[in-house]
Amino acid sequence: MKSPKIGLDEGIHVMHLFYRIDRRLWEANGPERSARTLASTQELLQKHAAACYPRIASFVNVGGKADLAFMIYEADLLALGRLHRQLEACFPPGTLTPVYSYLSVTELPEYVTTDEELKARILRQEQLDPDSEAFRTRWEEHRKRQAEYRRYRLYPELPDWELMGFYPMSKRRSATDNWYALELDRRKELMKGHARVGRKYAGRISQLITGSTGLDDWEWGVTLMAHQADALKEIVYEMRFDEVSARYGEFGPFYVNLNLDLESAWNQLNL
Repeated sequence: MKSPKIGLDEGIHVMHLFYRIDRRLWEANGPERSARTLASTQELLQKHAAACYPRIASFVNVGGKADLAFMIYEADLLALGRLHRQLEACFPPGTLTPVYSYLSVTELPEYVTTDEELKARILRQEQLDPDSEAFRTRWEEHRKRQAEYRRYRLYPELPDWELMGFYPMSKRRSATDNWYALELDRRKELMKGHARVGRKYAGRISQLITGSTGLDDWEWGVTLMAHQADALKEIVYEMRFDEVSARYGEFGPFYVNLNLDLESAWNQLNL
């Protein structure tokens, strides 16, 4: 029987995986098995090294919550599951212990600016005649930027920067601070302020926000690429003062990871 394809109407699936190495079992396998594991894992990653998908990216965790971390990007959920298991099969049985996993999908935010809102903004801010060539030029510029934004959110190509930070989050649903009880216009207004804080970190932080409502225990997964740890710390700290986070945000565990090639990862972990 031919396996079905389980895709999305738009966007791709993303899986974050964190593992600890069982050192006692690893040492018992010896250096030759370590070299074979490295080679087979490298081969799998090289086969799946597309800019967007199918892709497996590898990292080394910092802080002791895990040892190795991986991100898998795939349009087909069945293929994502196969890559997950193929990755684990590269390692000797029992040596790779799952610590944390997170399944999500790329998506457009509910609060993305509509075409009508874009037109109204241009007319309001630039005082242009809607029938003028100047307006049509500005409108096309905005449409192009909007298309690029949509493409990045749905089919991301994260930069190959030195650090990857990841954490899951949800919006609070308490009696007094229930995000989902707010009107859409109020939520959109709050998210605009939230986005303004994020844009201040352009060049220092590149982020990917994936949706997981109904797929995992939290509602979103946040992946941050950075050159330095202070950028990760500063953006999360500053966001805490924004009302979206201060009043409505709930956060899961934070994982900070080095973006290393596998051979360097082996050296970093003394494998």
